Amino acid sequence: MKEQIGPKHNLAINAQRLWDEIMETGAIGGTAKGGVCRLTLTDLDRQVRDWFHARATSLGCSVTVDDMGNMFARRAGQRADIPPIAMGSHLDTQPTGGKFDGVLGVLSALEALHTLHEAGYETFAPIEVVNFTNEEGSRFAPAMIASGVFARVFTRDWAADQKDREGIRFGDALDQIGYRGNQPCGDHPLSAFFELHIEQGPILEEEGKDIGIVTDVQGMRWYECTLFGQEAHTGATPMRMRKNALLGAARMIEAIDAIAWRHAPLAVGAVGLIEAKPNSRNVVPGKVFFTVDFRHPQSAVLDAMEREMNSAFEAMLSQIPLTGTITRIWDQPPVAFDPACVSAVRRAAAISGFSAREIVSGAGHDAAYIARVAPTAMIFVPCRGGISHNEEEFSSQEQCAKGAQVLLQAVLDYDRQLADRYSRQA
Repeated sequence: MKEQIGPKHNLAINAQRLWDEIMETGAIGGTAKGGVCRLTLTDLDRQVRDWFHARATSLGCSVTVDDMGNMFARRAGQRADIPPIAMGSHLDTQPTGGKFDGVLGVLSALEALHTLHEAGYETFAPIEVVNFTNEEGSRFAPAMIASGVFARVFTRDWAADQKDREGIRFGDALDQIGYRGNQPCGDHPLSAFFELHIEQGPILEEEGKDIGIVTDVQGMRWYECTLFGQEAHTGATPMRMRKNALLGAARMIEAIDAIAWRHAPLAVGAVGLIEAKPNSRNVVPGKVFFTVDFRHPQSAVLDAMEREMNSAFEAMLSQIPLTGTITRIWDQPPVAFDPACVSAVRRAAAISGFSAREIVSGAGHDAAYIARVAPTAMIFVPCRGGISHNEEEFSSQEQCAKGAQVLLQAVLDYDRQLADRYSRQA
């Protein structure tokens, strides 16, 4: 890969150092299959946060934490009165997650700071690395809850009161690991935000592209459903007298899959979590909880999918003697990223000599919320087989390094834009 990232400066990230740190953090919550289980606000999350804090301070950064646990590592620039240009992602993982989802964005941002630090390069604006809390939403729903509070989508009190499946409050878990800061979440202006992430899909790999220039994030909605039937002995209860809640859930799972297919190829939908009670082999299930995830680039199509799901739910209840509820718990509208930030990424990929294509993100990211309060863009790198949220998730050292290089160049590009803008105002 080319070292030169700008017309005047030869600044190249250290690919081996970045890779070593991906492997090092991957051991915090590492699984036997080579993945990572590091759920948000657990002791493992505390350990990786401590690592982040130590790493950032070793580079001369000041580290602050807000009252949602979001961490900000700031490197000073020429103008302390200008809001920082931020880059970052998240360090929490899925229960069977990989080493790269979210982590790549945080560690590449730290590597960019390390490169600037080694070169003695002074930016115009301060530069920050952000670690957002609970991006995954695997322990506390919905996803991206802390960046949502940052963007004023959720209130801090509402977010702090959300509970995991064991009944533990978000706010209590945050206090337990010692990472509730004093700064009110969102009271932290940004000049811009850039997030590097693995694609989590197959397009870049299939087309042999190095970089994805992310222009948009598709809309997504999450639902929680509960069905109530009646527990009964599986051997002694006649079929005609059963109130099988799991049967109702099975029909809904099939209906949800069919809805997504009807709106293909852009729509996707799935039931990702299901809990049947009492979960005994010789008891007809009397209660089932399950979740639904629908995604599409257009809100109108999501509206149609929701209507079809509600109709299927009512039809199922009319056929099986059950009661139940279905509730939308999260609605993330489609997001278009800032043209100036997207252009900075485009120029960064070109000047670095990497092949690139524009792409729409199928997954949700903190950047989707931050785009509501600051100019924002994303950078994708390929991941093997498009696999993510899986212990087999993988991007090569070279792919990670190329993404980090483009991230650094895009931030410097935007920093030059800010310097030009303020000089014209002077």
